[in-house]
Amino acid sequence: MASTVTTPVTPPVSTTYAVAGMSCGHCKATLTRVIGELDGVTGVDVELDTGRVTVTATAEPDDAALAEVVDEAGYELTGRV
Repeated sequence: MASTVTTPVTPPVSTTYAVAGMSCGHCKATLTRVIGELDGVTGVDVELDTGRVTVTATAEPDDAALAEVVDEAGYELTGRV
């Protein structure tokens, strides 16, 4: 009988950030795109009405890298929620 080796699966990590300056669908699309391009990011949920962005990634996100792409896109990451 052959043995089956199972590789432990690391669950995704979801982190929510406060982002200032978002007001429209274009803002949502831009942030979804630029954050989604970061290594390890598997999902981005932008909530315009609350000013929150939830990032789902394969590991703990790099806050500095995230802040940099958000800033370059014209918004301000003000911290984790």
